[in-house]
This record gives sequence, structure tokens and C-alpha cells, in this order.
Amino acid sequence: MTIKPAEAATRLGSACLPALAARGIAVPAYPRQGAPGVVHLGLGAFHRAHQALVFDTLLQSGDTRWGVFGVAMRSTQLADALTVQDGLYAVQVASRAGSQWQVGGAIWQTAVAAREPAQVVQAIAAPSTRWLTLTVTEKGYGPELGRLIAQGLAARHAAGLPGLTMASCDNLAHNGRQLQALCVNAARPLSPALADWIERACAFPNSMVDRIVPAATPQRLAAAAQALGVADQAALGTEAFWEWVIERRFADPGDADLLAGAGVTVVDDVAPFEDAKLRLLNGSHTAMACLGAVAGWPVIGECITQPAVLSFIHGLMTREVGPQLSRPDWAGYRDALLARFANPALQHSVHQIATDSSQKIPQRWPPSVLGALRAGLPVDGLAFAAAAWMRYVRGCDEQGNAYAMNDPMAGELQALAQMHAGDAEASVQALGTWRVIWGEALPDNTHWLALVGRQLDRIERLGVLAALAQLQADGNDD
Repeated sequence: MTIKPAEAATRLGSACLPALAARGIAVPAYPRQGAPGVVHLGLGAFHRAHQALVFDTLLQSGDTRWGVFGVAMRSTQLADALTVQDGLYAVQVASRAGSQWQVGGAIWQTAVAAREPAQVVQAIAAPSTRWLTLTVTEKGYGPELGRLIAQGLAARHAAGLPGLTMASCDNLAHNGRQLQALCVNAARPLSPALADWIERACAFPNSMVDRIVPAATPQRLAAAAQALGVADQAALGTEAFWEWVIERRFADPGDADLLAGAGVTVVDDVAPFEDAKLRLLNGSHTAMACLGAVAGWPVIGECITQPAVLSFIHGLMTREVGPQLSRPDWAGYRDALLARFANPALQHSVHQIATDSSQKIPQRWPPSVLGALRAGLPVDGLAFAAAAWMRYVRGCDEQGNAYAMNDPMAGELQALAQMHAGDAEASVQALGTWRVIWGEALPDNTHWLALVGRQLDRIERLGVLAALAQLQADGNDD
């Protein structure tokens, strides 16, 4: 059905739900009033396509405690768009078999932390609040976040309310423990008693979340208008696959069975799943993002359809990273990842994935390099990925087209990369010895640095595809 401009000008909202249901689109069938039970920090696409849909499932079951108070940390645009739309947004779930739309309804209220910090503190301290979840990215775990949460918990403690389950859903190793340390350290200067209460009364489960969620595009918004018959400024797309593995550590132990009933995997130890995701999915994603940016392939789907890239990523996971992992089904997870990367419906931008690479690499590559070296496994593919990143931070592709780097260290990294362009050894010394990125051991490992230098020299002289061909000829790929 073709949507006329006048029809599409109507905004998605609660009044639209009966008509959308009549179109066969899944919509919230539960009351969306009352006080939210979850405060979520980081109101981006990933949360809305992942945890918020799990909470939507719980709400659909009749459990009204899972409505979300969604907090954007700084950007006002999305929070305001959701407010206009009564917190509703459409999600296109796409696979090779086709796609379907659904409307998520778990977000009941929104705020912007930078604009309305008092509202966020009040939400954390609200009697109805049971959970606090976060997707603020790796770089977000700093003193400002700690102070905001500590203020909310202080108000909660002063009111004599129970503790919260506080689940980090970011790509950090041992993310629950990191969040706990952040909150306790922020609370102790306010009150030692508060810090002790947080440690005693709040639960900080480690968790691993997995779903590929590209940034929204004008094309996606147009597709939403076509499918829904109304305009949706918060529409997004994702894949059919999702996974949430969470540690059995809750302020309310009964939540374990509820989450399991909604498809969440509740385990005693998240580490094997967390490690596999960080090293296989996220590590491969960052490698392909750098390769794609340098070669001029705009999306991951185009990268992985290059036979040389597919062979490289398969070999990287199979010979260098996978054998180190304790996830029992890592080979099946690898195969599923390769299929997911190739999903033509996702259009996942390499520059989106390369965002904040200096903050992401420490969790994604050095642990695999060090583990492989200890185990006597090859690391040439990992060295090639590191070299591709060093070429990426120069800020222009092989055709000479400049691109913007979204990274807190972009200025320093780009200046060094450009200063040493064409000199692989000097580039590796300048970029491969930052301990904040590569850890304590690798900057002093001359064998590793030499391997990276060799691969960077190839990329500089030959370009990405020819350099990958030489890597494969060396026997370091399948």
C-alpha cells in the first residue's frame, strides 16, 4: 500500500495502535499507565531493540512492573521525539527470510540527564523502581555517571527503600563488577553508610547482550512510514537474532524465572559468553570496520561479501580467537555470526562500528593476542587487524576520500598517523605503544610489534585486498 504524504504526516502515538493492529503489526496490548519499574540510562537504538523488547514481552504477559523510564544522557532529539509519540516506536526485524514490523511499548517516560538531572535522580529513587539498566557505551563509565547514580541511590537509601538490580548491558568485561565499583566509589565520599548499603542491598549482575542494531537512517524512517501509515521519528531496524545472558544475581531472586520465561539466559557465570561475544563478534566487527573504512566499503554486509574478507574473518575466529574460548558452542556461534554479518537488510555502517575504537580495542583485541601468544597460536590475523586500525586512524580511504573519526582520541591519533604515513615501523611505534589502548604487555612485545609493522607495510604498499591476499598466501587464512 502506498502511503500518501498527508497520511504519513500523522505521528505514531497511542491513538494509532488499533489501526496498526488491524494491519497485522504487533502492538502493545497492555496498559501503559502507572509508574515505571525500570530506569534505563542510554536511550539509544540498541536498548530499544534489545532490553526494551524483553521488557515489552514481560509486560505483554501481564506483569506491569517492567515499564521503562528511558534516559538519554545528552542528546535531546530522541527523547523529545519519543515523548511526542507516547514512548512508542517501530522496529523492523529483518532476516534473509523477510522482515516484519512491531511496535515497542515498554518506554513509558523519558528524560535527558544533562537537561533534567533531578528527574533522573527522582526516578532512581522512586518506590516503583526495581531495576536500573545501562547502555552508555564503554566511554560512559566515568565519574559523572557514578555521581548521577549515587545521588539517586542516596535518595533511595534515605527513604528506606530496598536496593535495585543494576545491570550494565555494555561491552565491558565483568561489567556488573565494574558498575558496582563505580557506584560504590562515587557514593563513599557522600556517605560511607551509603556505600556499604549499595554493596549490601543492590545486585550488580554481569551480563552479555548481543544483537546487531544499525543506526537509524532516513531510509528506515521512510520504510516505517510506508509500513505503518504514520510517521515515526524513532523507528529502527535490527536482525532476528538476539541474546541476553545474565548472571543469577538479583535484588529480587524471583526475577530469574521471569527473565528466563522471556527468553533471557540466566547463568551462574557469564564470563564464557561475555568473552566469546567481545572477542568474536565485537573483535571481528572492529576489524571489518577498519578494513571497510580504508577500502571504501560503507557497510559490514559489503565487507563480508568480499571473499578475501570472509576468509580473513573466518580464519581469525577459527585459528586465533576461538580455541581460547570456554563457551562450549563457540564454533556454532562463529558460524551464526558470519551469517549475521552478511544479512543484507542491516546496512550496518563501518563508521558507526568504528566509533570510539580507542575505547573498544582494549576489551576486544589485546586479550586474544596475549592468550594466543601464551597458547602458541598464530596472531597474524590479529596483527593485520591492528595494522588496519593504524591505517584507519589516518582519516582517509585508499581513494583519498577523507572521513571523520568519532573517537575521544581522534585528534592525537590522526596527527600521529598522518605524521608517520608511509613508514610502517614508525607508525607502529607511535600508535602501537599506547598502554591505554594496548595494555601493559603488548607495547613492550617486539615480536608482536614487528608482526603489526609487517602487515601495515603491506596495507600501505598494496592496499587492503592485495594485503589480505598476501596474508592468505602466507598460510594464515583459510
